[in-house]
Amino acid sequence: MNENNHIRLFYGSCLALVTTALSFSIRAGILPQLGEELDLSAEQLGYINSMWFLGFPISMVFGGLIYHKVGGQKIMQFAFLAHTIGIIMTIYSGNYAGLLISTLLIGLGNGCTEAACNPMIADAYEGNAMSKMMNRFHMWFPGGIVIGSLLSKFMTDSGFGWETQIWIILLPTLSYAYLFYKQGWPEAKIKEKALLSVNFRAMLSPLFIFMMACMSLTAISEFGPQQWVGLILAKSGAQPMLILALVTGLMAVARYFGGDVVQRFDQTGVLLGSAILATIGIFLFSTQTGIMAYVAAIFFALGITYFWPNMIGFIADKIPKSGALGMSVVGAVGMFSTSIFQPIIGGWIDSDNAAAAAAGYKGDELELIAGQATLGSMLSFPGILILLFAILFFWMKK
Repeated sequence: MNENNHIRLFYGSCLALVTTALSFSIRAGILPQLGEELDLSAEQLGYINSMWFLGFPISMVFGGLIYHKVGGQKIMQFAFLAHTIGIIMTIYSGNYAGLLISTLLIGLGNGCTEAACNPMIADAYEGNAMSKMMNRFHMWFPGGIVIGSLLSKFMTDSGFGWETQIWIILLPTLSYAYLFYKQGWPEAKIKEKALLSVNFRAMLSPLFIFMMACMSLTAISEFGPQQWVGLILAKSGAQPMLILALVTGLMAVARYFGGDVVQRFDQTGVLLGSAILATIGIFLFSTQTGIMAYVAAIFFALGITYFWPNMIGFIADKIPKSGALGMSVVGAVGMFSTSIFQPIIGGWIDSDNAAAAAAGYKGDELELIAGQATLGSMLSFPGILILLFAILFFWMKK
């Protein structure tokens, strides 16, 4: 395979991840319009959103199981169908059941993107080039969220309906389908890793199991605070949308230079440093208000930036015989962890609200005090990771 083929596949992968990011941010931006126009309750909107997270890990694991059997091209063909049908169904379904199914389809397409593109990059590039391209691939999730969030806000403020905004997601979808069309995909660098029996043996190793435990904490360290920090900061004098743009914008820029960072500190050093920065960021979120919330956002963004791509890159680089399945399972563990911890975090918020009310706080002050207490509890996630990644750092040194 020639370099032009690899570059075309890589650009197609980036556009597929932009599709994932737009489906995340634009759908979030149109929720108020959907709820009002279709007379949906907040609970119903929540169930619709949950389909996005459900479809993602299902197709990631299934895609990892069949990647070396059917090839990444066929998985991405299914992703294109799922994305396209899901987008069109969202626009024309006009009811709750249709939105549940359409969102599930989009989630399945998003999971296929991770299942097909991560192993493609791992097989197409070697050593530090693989780490660089893996980080540059994953920069398009936060980058796409910035684009989608700003686009959705502009279109909503300009009076565009939610249907028009959903049509926008079809643009990168058609673009990645064009780039992938009739392109060959790289073969596995290690022939053994195409065998499921070899994959499973590698996944039963202590190092892989250890990394799964770490992934469950890196994912919730990233997505947990992001799910709740906007609501909390709205009462602190900071602008939640600016915080979101700052965090995701910094993540996109930092991931672009991820290869150089990994080359200097190795994946283990990067992961340990990330855990420390994420802990500082969440601590500042839990104690500061006003302008300092933006400082907290910088620490938090730099902390979580390298978690996801370098966890996947570590599996590809250090446990290569786990193959595409190993990368998909680790990613799926991160998504499942996020969904499992959400109600736990919700319980923390309820109890912290009750405690703040009992202490005599009311209104915005109550919400801020309770929210910051919950963020303080979330410190345990990256805090534990500091210990685990320190162990990993010295483990790999030996």
